[in-house]
Amino acid sequence: MFAVQLLALALAVVPQLPGAKAHGGVLSYNIDGQTYNGWSPYNSPDGQSTIQRPWATYNPILDATDPTIACNDDGTSPTGQLTANNVPAGSKITAYWNQVWPHPYGPMLVYLAQCPGSTCTGVNANTLSWFKIDESGLISGTVFDGYWGDGKMIDQNSSWTTTIPASVPSGNYLIRFETIALHSLPAQFYPECAQIQITGGGNLAPTAAELVTFPGAYSNSDPGLTVDIYSNAAQTETTYPIPGPPLYGSGTVSVVLLLVILFNVCDLINSGTVIWFFRALIHLHFHCCI
Repeated sequence: MFAVQLLALALAVVPQLPGAKAHGGVLSYNIDGQTYNGWSPYNSPDGQSTIQRPWATYNPILDATDPTIACNDDGTSPTGQLTANNVPAGSKITAYWNQVWPHPYGPMLVYLAQCPGSTCTGVNANTLSWFKIDESGLISGTVFDGYWGDGKMIDQNSSWTTTIPASVPSGNYLIRFETIALHSLPAQFYPECAQIQITGGGNLAPTAAELVTFPGAYSNSDPGLTVDIYSNAAQTETTYPIPGPPLYGSGTVSVVLLLVILFNVCDLINSGTVIWFFRALIHLHFHCCI
């Protein structure tokens, strides 16, 4: 384990060397069985045509409020921007990073943002409202040496597969895959985005509490971004607060449960069970306490 930690610290230093191309980003996607190549950050932008928004460097973003944190770029679409059309709600999307991804400590997150109008092309990613559809933080073990979402991504051939919720309304979206590396501080952000058109969707819009902007979703003081995984406290800590908003649809269960409870209470009242229950309590009180 000590050797692994030394390797992680060494990797944190490599990007400072001239010409080094450590780290990386999403290089391709598989959407409902079809493969799409991503942007090539070290090639000329001229002639590049892909569903992915452009990005310029393998280096991480080190500020949670950086203006490029939405999609690892300035938020705009290039001349040759494409869209993955007719992506069915409920289908799977896999993002592939450069291999082998070097950072096993940290969370994986996936967001969607619906674009106004008939296309996302020309829409700045920084102007959109995002909601989280997938996340994986500390899966098992301790913060110090546990198994993380990032580690799972590496074990999956440096890829992450997410499912478009069937309840998401149809429309044009940006999908944002993000890995956050915690092996050094400040935390390292690696987000990339792609344009998709979701079809056959539902009618569950994200709640206000589930919507965020980038920048704005994270703060440099968020506990999930300031954690020192090499500290003494990390050696026994088994929980980790994943940054960002609650998952999309996470409040729906509570509403449904509340309705179920309400209907059950009404049934109990109508059947006289509640009246019987309180009479039994009063009877027990007088027999035990008087």
